[in-house]
Amino acid sequence: MDPNNIEKKIEELRREIRRHDRKYYVEAAAEISDLEYDRLLQQLTQWEQENPGLVSPDSPTQRVGDSAVPYLDQVEHTVPMLSIDNTYSLEELVEFGQKTEDALGGPAEWVVELKIDGVAATLIYEDGLLVRALTRGNGRVGDDITHNIRTVADVPLRLSTDSPPARLEVRGEIYMTNQELVQLNERQEQADQPPFMNTRNVTAGSIRLLDPRICASRNLRLFCHGTGYCEGLRSNNHLDFLKEIGSYGLPPTPDVKGANSIEKTAVYCEQLIEWVPELDFEVDGLVIKLNRFDQREQLGSRSKSPRWLIAYKWEKYEAVTQLNSIEVQVGKTGAVTPVANLEPVELAGTIVSRASLHNADEIARKDIRVGDTVVVEKAGKIIPHIVRVEKHERKTDALPQYEFPVDCPECGNALVKDEGGVYIRCTNLQCPAQVKERIRYFATRNAMDIEGLGDKLVDQLVAHSLVGQYGDLYRLTAEQLMALERMGKKSSENLVQAIESSKSRGLARLLNGLSIRHVGITVARVLAEHFGNLKELRKASKKELAEVDEVGEIIAVSVYDYLQSDFGRETVDDLVALGLKVDQETSETESLGDQLRGKTFVVTGTLSHYTRDEIKQLILQHGGKPSSSISGKTDYLIAGEKAGSKKAKAESLGVAILDEQGFHDLLGDHQ
Repeated sequence: MDPNNIEKKIEELRREIRRHDRKYYVEAAAEISDLEYDRLLQQLTQWEQENPGLVSPDSPTQRVGDSAVPYLDQVEHTVPMLSIDNTYSLEELVEFGQKTEDALGGPAEWVVELKIDGVAATLIYEDGLLVRALTRGNGRVGDDITHNIRTVADVPLRLSTDSPPARLEVRGEIYMTNQELVQLNERQEQADQPPFMNTRNVTAGSIRLLDPRICASRNLRLFCHGTGYCEGLRSNNHLDFLKEIGSYGLPPTPDVKGANSIEKTAVYCEQLIEWVPELDFEVDGLVIKLNRFDQREQLGSRSKSPRWLIAYKWEKYEAVTQLNSIEVQVGKTGAVTPVANLEPVELAGTIVSRASLHNADEIARKDIRVGDTVVVEKAGKIIPHIVRVEKHERKTDALPQYEFPVDCPECGNALVKDEGGVYIRCTNLQCPAQVKERIRYFATRNAMDIEGLGDKLVDQLVAHSLVGQYGDLYRLTAEQLMALERMGKKSSENLVQAIESSKSRGLARLLNGLSIRHVGITVARVLAEHFGNLKELRKASKKELAEVDEVGEIIAVSVYDYLQSDFGRETVDDLVALGLKVDQETSETESLGDQLRGKTFVVTGTLSHYTRDEIKQLILQHGGKPSSSISGKTDYLIAGEKAGSKKAKAESLGVAILDEQGFHDLLGDHQ
């Protein structure tokens, strides 16, 4: 073959393989099968073996070196890899944000990203070619791990761009997936070697191995999240930076989201935490950072950590136990959720006997079977979940893979999987299990707050066909309730009165109580405040809904589809006909005056005359703004017994401190 022609073909094939690497590792949108990919790599290997003079260090065939390095060089970082301050409190997170904005002298743009539990590393590219990779080390000097980084399939040896930055130093986290650890431990068992305890320890050991062939067998991965010293970087903020490196073929940290206030950032943190257990890699927190690079430069760094970011972390606890059985539960939106029944085990000071399995795909992906030895984890407020199966301990006579039911266990209706999603649902809106869960949620404190309507009573109401929809609650009589178990005359009359009183809860609580998919108390309040009344909300198009701050397209479609569906229209019309005050905010935000207009309040300690929610509501009704943390912008701290650190901070900042009587006096005759 013509030497010039073969050189051209080799380079074209390299570009094709790099493109498929990017599709698979960065964009998660593979275009060819593993077999087809392997054939391309085999062809390239053959051509390079036949033409050794054409082999280049950035070729996809050069990921694994032929021999071990004799030692790891120590290399000084051009820009130190500093630590991150952290907090375990959302209140402290908001306080950090407010302090940061005070220091900037104005509002800030924020981003939230996952804090991957792996090994920090920095990768250096010069004119698009990978030249060096280092561990964090002591922050000033790190180990040279270039030989092992070249084995990480996520890492492009050459950036996929014709005009790369002259120097790009990108920082990220090397990690291992939980399922890769399962497979590695199976290989350890076959080789009569002890199993590895967790993904982070394996990663930390593997990335420092002298022989890159061993590291290559561990299938490590990379997520990128920051910069070191760069020349020619085009981005001037973090979100654009992630897009830029993604275009080069580097894998950016997933599910990053921006917000224009620290309060909205905290809300997203709470949302993100809920689905963290479904990830196949370990996360030990969230990182909250300023989006704009100029604002980062304005604040600078302390000796050990930057001033422009913080980690919101949670304690993680693990235990090993046995999975005894799997059952499924039907939720208020019809989602059928599998739950693991475990051999009871102590975890974080409590006995755990049940754990979430999230969805059918996760059971299949982790190959979870009844009788398996499993690792169960609890992190912060997250309910216990199964991290992985210890397959190397699986018995030879193990039960077959779990088969998810095809029919609803409660009503027998055929189950349907969400289009493009992972959840399997019962679509029968009259399913008894769904009805019970919807009614229970409708009565909760953040919804219609119906005192006395507990879980067991809801079970009876549905079982006796007294309640099948929300409106049926408002048609109940004391006589009907008295016929139920443990319901006397007084308790029945009290419940009827409590149900009647809930009619004035307001639009936000009603929207939350309707169990519309993706709508919780925060979104419900945003919608209620934006549209003001139910009539305007029902008239809104999907586009108008999506344009509301904090709503977006997915929530907009869900709200629109519910309100325009036969079920949604009939439900809402029924509640309106029964006298629920849904066309304007009533008791929740009804104005009682404007004495507190423009004033910010923080409440702390134990109060005698109010609950926290009640006093915050009173602040809102008088035009004030309740906040969760003390800052220079706080006007008043309302302090009860055992006020603690917030009171001390208020004193140091010169914030006015009120007891309950002082707050009463501030309201004057308008309480």
